[in-house]
Amino acid sequence: MKLLRQTPPDPQQLALQLDFFSPEHSSQPKVDQPAPQQAPGSTFVPQRDPLQLTPSPSTPPSPAAPQGRRRIQVGVHILDYRLLRSRRRSIGFLIDDDGLRITAPRWVSVAEIESAIREKQRWIFAKLTERRERSARRLQPHMQWCDGAKLPYLGEDVTLRILAAQSTGIAFDAVARELTVCLPPDSGEQQLKDRVQGWLQAEAKRIFAERLPVYAEKLDVRYQSFALSSAATQWGSCTAEGKIRLNWRLIHFALPMIDYVVAHELSHLREMNHSPRFWATVQSVFPEFQAAKRVLRESGPETLPIF
Repeated sequence: MKLLRQTPPDPQQLALQLDFFSPEHSSQPKVDQPAPQQAPGSTFVPQRDPLQLTPSPSTPPSPAAPQGRRRIQVGVHILDYRLLRSRRRSIGFLIDDDGLRITAPRWVSVAEIESAIREKQRWIFAKLTERRERSARRLQPHMQWCDGAKLPYLGEDVTLRILAAQSTGIAFDAVARELTVCLPPDSGEQQLKDRVQGWLQAEAKRIFAERLPVYAEKLDVRYQSFALSSAATQWGSCTAEGKIRLNWRLIHFALPMIDYVVAHELSHLREMNHSPRFWATVQSVFPEFQAAKRVLRESGPETLPIF
């Protein structure tokens, strides 16, 4: 979440935004590691998945970590990690697609670093598992725009039905959970996408218009207006003047996810910050906000249809 403002701060321009597709980043810059070079005449040894925790019971762990990494046994797990030295005063942990990266002061010994790893093992293993699941989702094939394709709508799949017709139209059967699109026979894929996107955006606008007054009343706040957003990095935003913007892509998610973002943005009309008082305000009207927040954080662009 970001507090957007100009310098010097202008109260009329103050806005808060809810991050969209946001992985958990450290404030440290990401360091790219070069691919290890194979020496001439050497035997090629496949590298472990950097996010892998436990080797197969029938396969003993290799005696040495890949080039540029260290290896440690933590309980039943074999864990590879990259170690960077810096001027920082404490040991930092970062999980990315390359696995575990540790940044530590130059004066801290490897034994102390590995002791810290064991102390943090529960957090490390949980984050590595989350990262592996997210990476696996990226490998899933994208939606095919054809008759019978599945489209996420309000947290459940609907089946896309395409009818060739001279007239154009679109209709949703809530019982059969089918979205029927009528298009001329010579229509292309982009025309189909545009028609479906237009319907989804209209649905998003309708549902947002229903949910905003509900949570505005609960919070005893008034918003000035709301509009759809197509932002690539935020689920929603709220200005000090009460102008709300909500990403139409929320229509892919179940209603509680939509309600969380609505409650989040309207809570900014009482607390224009992300302080403990702000989160207490969100919790007062949406107690399950932590679970909803986690679902949205883990829902990257690879999980949604491409228009």
